[in-house]
Amino acid sequence: MASHKILVIDDSNVIRNMVRDMLPKGNFEVLEAKDGVQGLSLIQQERPNLIMLDFLLPRMSGWEVYQHIQNQPDLQSIPLVLMSGRKEEVTEKLQEPFEFFEFVQKPFDQKELFEAIKIAMAKAKKRPPAPVSVQTGGSAQVAAGGGDIQALNEKIAKMQAEIDGLKKQMAQILAFIKQKLK
Repeated sequence: MASHKILVIDDSNVIRNMVRDMLPKGNFEVLEAKDGVQGLSLIQQERPNLIMLDFLLPRMSGWEVYQHIQNQPDLQSIPLVLMSGRKEEVTEKLQEPFEFFEFVQKPFDQKELFEAIKIAMAKAKKRPPAPVSVQTGGSAQVAAGGGDIQALNEKIAKMQAEIDGLKKQMAQILAFIKQKLK
């Protein structure tokens, strides 16, 4: 069974098939939607690991789907690649640099697709988690879930270990340079 679900929302059957053919076989389950309404429904039902969204769609535009995703804290963390044959249509609505999604211009090749997916995933990881509202007594407080705090602490520990490793490498390089200068 495929470990990752990728949802391709595009009114062009050619683009949907092209994306499916470009992805490594067996690693991905490619879900398809031919318009924004069907795409939004699949996002909510399937919770894909990645969304590839055409900006110009029938029934509900890619812009409207994008806005809906941004207004749903539980959907914001899904990596998003916006696709369009005309970048200016996207930049009319969304200012560059694109902070939380990646853009790929159609037509694209496999290398451009992989790069866009990689960048979209990195951008999604950088996005701050949406606050969770917690009811206590009569007042609402905003708190990150306990799992989120643990995950952040693990990331901090990992980053600290990387920093320590880099410091050690830097000290070794400096010692080597000093030795060569003698």
